[in-house]
Amino acid sequence: MITLLYFARLREALGTGQEQLAQPASVNTLGALRAHLAQRGGAWAKEMAEGRNLRAAVNQTVATADTPVSDGDEVAFFPPVTGG
Repeated sequence: MITLLYFARLREALGTGQEQLAQPASVNTLGALRAHLAQRGGAWAKEMAEGRNLRAAVNQTVATADTPVSDGDEVAFFPPVTGG
């Protein structure tokens, strides 16, 4: 299982802050996971779209689309943060 965490606007748009996902065989990178989630349609397709500005971390380390994702990992998705 992969633990998925959603923060800020994602939590609101997707209606959940956390879920457990059995790792599909085709999902072995963060980019593949994001594409898999986008296939759910609706808000998922909008928020996880490839061109959408979105940050992610795997096991609390900032990640890119080619970062490996494995069973037991924690993956967090969050929008870019600006401060002042």
